[in-house]
Amino acid sequence: MILPITAYGHPVLRQVAKDITPDFPELNTLISNMWETMYKASGMGLAAPQVNQSIRLFVIDTAQVFENYDEEERAVFEGETGFKKIFINAKITSKSGKTWSCDEGCLSLPGFREDVSRENIIEIEYVDENFIAHKETYKGLNGRVIQHEYDHIEGKLFIDHISLLKRKMLKKKLDDITLGRVKAGYRMLLPK
Repeated sequence: MILPITAYGHPVLRQVAKDITPDFPELNTLISNMWETMYKASGMGLAAPQVNQSIRLFVIDTAQVFENYDEEERAVFEGETGFKKIFINAKITSKSGKTWSCDEGCLSLPGFREDVSRENIIEIEYVDENFIAHKETYKGLNGRVIQHEYDHIEGKLFIDHISLLKRKMLKKKLDDITLGRVKAGYRMLLPK
């Protein structure tokens, strides 16, 4: 089932999400719905707060991005390949490497894109959908997408990484999203 995506200004997007246990009700259904919602909205990642669930869960599929790159574009990512994964109860344990800036967008802020600086390398601990623990290192685009989705479960948005002055300049555009005066191409859950 395709779920509505919570729009900028909805309070769930600013909450630090809670860990879950294997007995979380209908977890597999939620995960399936998140995949379907993400693909319908043409996203490469989706966090549970974006579907109005304040839990530490996000899904990512960067494989679809790498499939669309030609050889020259792939060379920029130095052998990096995409993946499709579910992250539950994730904790980024370290960030390192050169900080680099890249254009980011978010399904909760449709039509809104800004350059965001992030570290190149991250280490993350999480459990998968079977609650098997993992500790992994990611870099480049994969690390960036993880950091973006991780921000959501920490109650942050990518616009928190741009200057306060720039956010003030973009206030009307942000207000338009909150009020539903934006064409998203998918159903949105507006703040009350």
